[in-house]
Amino acid sequence: MELTVSKLNRFVFFKLPSAFICGVRVKSIDKDKCVVTVKHRWINQNPFNSMYFAVQAMAAELTTGAMVIAKIQQSGKKISMLVANNKSNFSKKATGRITFECKDGHLIEDAIQKTIATGEGQTFWMKSIGTNEEGVQVSEMDFEWSIRIK
Repeated sequence: MELTVSKLNRFVFFKLPSAFICGVRVKSIDKDKCVVTVKHRWINQNPFNSMYFAVQAMAAELTTGAMVIAKIQQSGKKISMLVANNKSNFSKKATGRITFECKDGHLIEDAIQKTIATGEGQTFWMKSIGTNEEGVQVSEMDFEWSIRIK
């Protein structure tokens, strides 16, 4: 079963309701790239008139995690996934619609193959870049994913 934008947004609604309420939405996904947007609104603001960092983190993590879910489904194996670490850098106030994009889908397949072959857990880092409507980078987030065959 292919993971589509509508299926992912339904997943966000039922399994990540705080992200859904804050406006996090998947816009596109393919084997190498995922795009998620979120608009600065009252519900997701901080006291400094910009988007709260945790809302940005939810959107950024979804760009990476959605591709991990898709690749695990494609493998046909039972594999667990978990964020082991994350790093963030905020370079500008996040106002308006922020678009997060991850282009690291190519990193996942190798780790899945290794965990299937060896039975040992694997880790890999994926980067998501957040840009505003003018195309200016507002944040950069790195997530270390840990996967393991069940």
